[in-house]
Amino acid sequence: MQSPQPIRNCSYFVAILLLTMLCAFLSATLAFGAPHPRRGADYKRQVEYLEEQWRTTQLANDVTAMDKLLSDDYIGISMNGQVFTKAQQLDRMRDKDLVLTRIDFDDMKVKLIGPIAIVTSRTQVEGTSDGEPVKGTFRYTRVYKRLPSGSWKITSFEATRARNTVASVDKAPQPN
Repeated sequence: MQSPQPIRNCSYFVAILLLTMLCAFLSATLAFGAPHPRRGADYKRQVEYLEEQWRTTQLANDVTAMDKLLSDDYIGISMNGQVFTKAQQLDRMRDKDLVLTRIDFDDMKVKLIGPIAIVTSRTQVEGTSDGEPVKGTFRYTRVYKRLPSGSWKITSFEATRARNTVASVDKAPQPN
């Protein structure tokens, strides 16, 4: 016994519809840069490496290397709430307005969203900012953008004092 023609046409239509939906899904996945699981792990390692590069660059006060790490549209918010562009941040390094002598990361997490990597961490910091000693624990968020060339640039940064820790300008003890 043969199937009626409308059922065969319906099955054909459903198959074409499913195939079209699959193609649309795959195209959207590729267009929005959803990382392949292996590539995502590679990207995370690249960003973790860049975090260490940023750390050593900051400790060495290497303005040339920092210039290469920061995007041209970089915006940073310091531990004191000040907002700095790339040019201002590089000037702070040149003028030694910001000198860090200790930067120790822990609890670092890297989250990938397409061509964006968001890094959060807890950091022990020591140094000076605008001539005042700074010491304490901070939480920070740093945002990287992957360029079409495959390189990563830091586009945003913000530091916040961590709760229940001493994070202040160090002052000499006052005599009693």
